[in-house]
Amino acid sequence: MAKITFITKEGESTTVEGTSGSVMELAVQNNIPGIDGDCGGVCSCATCHVHVAEQFTAQTGEASEIEQDMLELDDNVNDFSRLSCQITISEELDGLILQVAK
Repeated sequence: MAKITFITKEGESTTVEGTSGSVMELAVQNNIPGIDGDCGGVCSCATCHVHVAEQFTAQTGEASEIEQDMLELDDNVNDFSRLSCQITISEELDGLILQVAK
């Protein structure tokens, strides 16, 4: 089980728990504002773009080349950008903090 905190564009914080699947799926299931997941999690849009809190970058790993290509289409990319559909929930992510990209 992992507790994951999403900070919305408006600065509101919501913590949810998950055991499997992607972080995007967890966000959509819990109606996190700003995480749409329009492509259903196949890394073909950027509607689940998040910024990973710096202290969790090792746990979430590097973006794949395909993910980086999708992120290049978004204006709000930074060094901590990830597509939440590409982050798999695991116990290692317990406490993860994600800022929903604007």
